[in-house]
Amino acid sequence: MKSPRDNWPEPIVRVQSLSESGISTIPTKYVKPLNERPSLSKLSDVNIPTIDLEGSSNCEEISEACRDWGFFQVVNHGVPRELMDEAQQVWREFFHQPMDVKQSYGNTPKTYEGYGSRLGVEKGAILDWSDYYFLHYLPGYLKDHNKWPALPLSLRKVMEEYSKQVVNFGGRLMKILSENLGLKEDVLQNAFGGEDIGACLRINFYPKCPQPDLTLGLSPHSDPGGMTILLPDHHVAGLQVRRNAHWITVKPASHAFIVNIGDQIQILSNSIYKSIEHRVMVNSAEERISLAFFYNPKSDLMIEPVKELLTTHNVSPLYPPRTFDQYRLYIRTKGPQGKSQLGESNKLNPQHDKCN
Repeated sequence: MKSPRDNWPEPIVRVQSLSESGISTIPTKYVKPLNERPSLSKLSDVNIPTIDLEGSSNCEEISEACRDWGFFQVVNHGVPRELMDEAQQVWREFFHQPMDVKQSYGNTPKTYEGYGSRLGVEKGAILDWSDYYFLHYLPGYLKDHNKWPALPLSLRKVMEEYSKQVVNFGGRLMKILSENLGLKEDVLQNAFGGEDIGACLRINFYPKCPQPDLTLGLSPHSDPGGMTILLPDHHVAGLQVRRNAHWITVKPASHAFIVNIGDQIQILSNSIYKSIEHRVMVNSAEERISLAFFYNPKSDLMIEPVKELLTTHNVSPLYPPRTFDQYRLYIRTKGPQGKSQLGESNKLNPQHDKCN
């Protein structure tokens, strides 16, 4: 697959500008096919597992959630509530800066870093109703504060501290995930590169939409990276997780992080842990903002099922070796496409991916 191009295939339109223009009908390029449009879940009383990280049975609960749901939310995680609130607030303020301020950070498909409004470079693609800001945190040589917004003034300082805290939290989870597979606590972390991991952040902004029943804020996809730690909008629901044949609307607990397994951990665990499709709905009454922190392997490391797991369970690998750089080219080129990127990389057993 070719590397992403230097420019977007069509002129970029900011969804926030469309929303604030007062239109009553969304442009056709945001209208999803009938079978992809959102619908309210019939399982409204169902929610992803909530796990207290200070609880005595948290390891068992995390193990079950990773194998069965691929999603869980964590309370008492150690990241200060005030810092979580500040992180959301500075980005809300950024997205309400004048357009010329935001446009100065406009991104390209080459790296995605900066202010963006589409994923994928296929001309004529049906787009999602959202804008975003993407930035690098690790490895350190990729982090460039000049590419982080200068306004509001506190943003860079807040996000530096927030990112440090979330990386620490991610490291704690990695130990639990590894031990729950019957491995030493550092096996998964070492497979990611030890301390030399990748970490990046996408801030999602979902403006009000006059026809929320026709579009999505983010199309169905599984995350191509290792593990996602999401700070959701606790005031406005929108995230949905595929559960068998249903879409479950996640109901966030106060100051919880929503954690989901990414494709790289599904590969490393040889599909013991599940990377699950999810999507985002929008609404006509309120905007939403969320911060998705991606805890990833070092980009040039070969990722494949852990050999110790294969030996212990006497099974064959379900996935071939591939670097994370090679893997994520798929979603950066084609945009969100369900779990097709996992099937695309699964040349050893094309019929394998049945977890959804």
